[in-house]
Amino acid sequence: MSDAAPEVGPFDEARLRAALPSAWSLATAVQWTADNPASGQCNVTAAVVHDLFGGEIRRTLLGDVWHYYNWIDGRRVDLTDSQFTAPGARFAAPEGYQDVPSHRAEALTGIPQREYDSLRAALVKALGT
Repeated sequence: MSDAAPEVGPFDEARLRAALPSAWSLATAVQWTADNPASGQCNVTAAVVHDLFGGEIRRTLLGDVWHYYNWIDGRRVDLTDSQFTAPGARFAAPEGYQDVPSHRAEALTGIPQREYDSLRAALVKALGT
């Protein structure tokens, strides 16, 4: 895994899971709702986490839509998995992850730069290092 960006410190999944709900918003994905803050956040979150903490980006097909997440320190880290069980969930949780290798550009296809920039800034602030 590559080194973390200096402004966020080392990778800590629990710390990230605690910070992300306050970082996600309508500015980071148009599917966001207060009841399901992780909704629509998978691709932009995977890209931001990749850029801040390294690792790889992986994806799994849900119907006809790709779900993106990270692979860090040799294991799957799906920081938006709460979207599958929250009220208003658009998709059921994957029955099994395919772990298809992906990359940043693929994850950000169709995502406005302003959403990426908003999430990165909000997450760095929420991590408060």
